[in-house]
Amino acid sequence: MNALPPSLRPWAAQLALFPEDLARHLGQHVARLSAAVGTLRPRGDADGGEPQGYDGLARRGPFDRLLVSEWLWALEAPEELVRRAAFGELSFLKPAFRQPQGARRTVVLLDVGPDQLGLPRIAHLALLVVLARRAEAVGAAFTWGALQTGPARATHEGLGGTSLLAWLEARSNAPASALHLAAWRDALELSQAPEDVWLVGSSRLGCLEGAAGMSRVEVSEPMEPGAHRLAVDVRPASREQRSVVLELPPPDDCLRLLRNPFASSRASSEWQTRGAGQRIVKFAFAGDGRRVLLFSANGGVEALAVPHSPRATVPKPRRIFVHPGQQVVAAGWRSSGGLLVLARHRDSYVMHGQVRTPEGLRRARYHAVENHPQPAIEEGAPPSSLMSWVDPRGWERVWLRDGLGRLFSLVPPSPGGTSALIQEEEAVSAMAEVRSRPLCVLRPQSLGKGRAIISRLKVLGEEPARFVPINARHGEAHFGYSPSEAHPEAGLLAVRDKELEWKLFLATGVTVVPVPEGFRVVGVVQPPAPSPPGLVALHPDQRSFHFFSGQAPRTLAVASGPVVQASASHGQPVFGWLTRAGEFVLWDLMEQTVLYRSVPEATP
Repeated sequence: MNALPPSLRPWAAQLALFPEDLARHLGQHVARLSAAVGTLRPRGDADGGEPQGYDGLARRGPFDRLLVSEWLWALEAPEELVRRAAFGELSFLKPAFRQPQGARRTVVLLDVGPDQLGLPRIAHLALLVVLARRAEAVGAAFTWGALQTGPARATHEGLGGTSLLAWLEARSNAPASALHLAAWRDALELSQAPEDVWLVGSSRLGCLEGAAGMSRVEVSEPMEPGAHRLAVDVRPASREQRSVVLELPPPDDCLRLLRNPFASSRASSEWQTRGAGQRIVKFAFAGDGRRVLLFSANGGVEALAVPHSPRATVPKPRRIFVHPGQQVVAAGWRSSGGLLVLARHRDSYVMHGQVRTPEGLRRARYHAVENHPQPAIEEGAPPSSLMSWVDPRGWERVWLRDGLGRLFSLVPPSPGGTSALIQEEEAVSAMAEVRSRPLCVLRPQSLGKGRAIISRLKVLGEEPARFVPINARHGEAHFGYSPSEAHPEAGLLAVRDKELEWKLFLATGVTVVPVPEGFRVVGVVQPPAPSPPGLVALHPDQRSFHFFSGQAPRTLAVASGPVVQASASHGQPVFGWLTRAGEFVLWDLMEQTVLYRSVPEATP
């Protein structure tokens, strides 16, 4: 945001959430509303707090705090001392007091009812920027939410892209009522310490029971033909009312502010449209977690490099299209070797992409062993994935985990013939490459002698096979990204132990994280500090993603429509989702914004 004019620099951190053109439009409103709202007076070291020494001089005070130099008048000129005392010219030490700072906060409750839908929410957005910066300037906490939404779901701390998107999605057919306000007063304990509370909406908010003593901002649209502006009345609790008229930006920019204010208007590689044949039907993260594999409706497979930031250029993906008559079974990516795609052709399997052998790269073809199961390629099954590892002898070992959780081993290709495809394990809940080693998590088998009753971590490729016990009795698992606190063998690993409990295996031990009923866990990640590792779960509404850890749950992102598939990478702080409409999104947990988005081409 270095291109902002100097007058908007105080709000640069908040306006940096938006593209530069929208930040300039919004900044004009921010500057005018800030002048109307005024500053939040810092809680200074005033009388009445805990003493903490002296701070300067004063003209009044008890004589035990009189400056030592003033006592010289008593020795040299007693009459002058009396005169100076009578006319208030003596100097006394001024005591300093310390008051608690942490309890201060600014609370903003926004009306999302029918009175404030549409253009008034642009004023709400600018006001959030103003009040967030105003609270930050004096070290106060900033808490806000949608008035008609329950506090448990809509309480936001600070200003971020995810919370703003969740607020933009919050709409209600019911006008704000005293019951809504009472719920927030109880949840945030506003009756005990009102602090700096703002109600933002229509003029009817001032008539609600419990609104007395709260500051208000009333937003309305002038009822004039062709008017493209908003009237805003700022009514602070302790100051006089001020009115502001906001001239709105062009209609297209207003639409962007109301739908997705974080998307740039300029076409970029992070926003792509796809025709009907290239529509994404499934996706999966590669074994190292740094590529995402996209399965298209026309049978093609793409390996897309996950961008390192929202501003990074996305390179052209690697693509493989199988021949007519072949059906894609699974795909994988190797950092030294590129894309692998296994396709079924009649009764055999063809590998698109060459497999490494001691003699060099070689094409491979596989056949299923008679009377043995074959990889599932059902229409609605999750995508099957390939993972490879080159052993010390130079042979590339390839494993396949199908949509039913079965693990298959693809025997290295032999000269002049086909190799076998053999089932190795019955129930594998997760497979990933961790610290350059292929690993998988085995579900508990069953009760009884000689059968595993807890999950196990298996290191693939080692002879004899090595297993690490994982004390979890359900078995569903996810490998995750963590720059620290990772398990020495598996990295960050989450395994379901009970119906509503997951265990996180860390370097320091095991953490139990409960997940509410109805939520579907899609991955485990460690967001930026000070957040601990936790679970990414899809809400029962099939749209919003929540984060569960040892801290209070929070919303991470909200999809544009019902989600049919979601997954988190174990190589980067990124997770992705695919909607029923065919929109595919990669979400950056570090910057809380979209890394990549692909949408199906609109049909006429």
